[in-house]
Amino acid sequence: MKKEELHITLYQQDIAWEDPDANYMMVEKAFEGVGESDILVVPETFSTGFGDHMARQAEKPGGRTFDFAVEIARKHEALFAGTWTVCENGVVYNRLHLVRPDGSCDTYDKGHTFRMSSEASQIARGSRRIISSWRGWSIFPAVCYDLRFPLWLRNSPNLDYDLLLVCANWPGSRYEAWSTLLKARAIENLAYVVGCNRQGCDSTGINYAGCSAIVDYKGKALAELPPQNRAADDDSKPLDGNSQLLSATLSAAKLSTFREHWPFNLDFDNT
Repeated sequence: MKKEELHITLYQQDIAWEDPDANYMMVEKAFEGVGESDILVVPETFSTGFGDHMARQAEKPGGRTFDFAVEIARKHEALFAGTWTVCENGVVYNRLHLVRPDGSCDTYDKGHTFRMSSEASQIARGSRRIISSWRGWSIFPAVCYDLRFPLWLRNSPNLDYDLLLVCANWPGSRYEAWSTLLKARAIENLAYVVGCNRQGCDSTGINYAGCSAIVDYKGKALAELPPQNRAADDDSKPLDGNSQLLSATLSAAKLSTFREHWPFNLDFDNT
């Protein structure tokens, strides 16, 4: 049975560069004060950051970051969503994990590795899309660059998913595209869209504006964070982690009513 109201909390993290222990502590502390929530979401590669050494830092399936994710999921009785690199059968993937409190997990390997960085040369592309179920909701996971490819994220005419969940490291220089694409994917797929991005500046000097958002099926932001404009040379203390939490409640009834009244899916193209 689908839960009528699904409560989601995002953590727009300023990731500690290649320091898993610091990032585990950061995430744990950020979610400490969160009340009841059904899904907890962190950015892409939340435990290490997105960089040239992702393949070297890859873990085996069920490694220490997975154990941490299970711990958080159990503590909060929530689905934990985040990515980290995994090496399986000698191949490295940027893998999004949807971890349940009982330790079960659905995984999605990033389908579009970013060719304008070293990711495409060190990380294998995933070849399959998945739809995961949690508390009766159908969730379609995606990672960062995937957001630019509408056919990859296309909902079926039968509307197979209710929520598109995107974990990202999307640079601040292109934050307008990020915000626009989140809304576009929601409108065209008649689905809620959640986009959890990182903020701050990484060790290579790339700035991240954040702009995490929870968007409804009409393209309206139910909750969003404004751009974070910390400069690369700003050595001030990181923003308080708790100030970068973002929450919203999704309504199954409102989604169903909208889909019934506006069945645009019946005219979806076949391509």
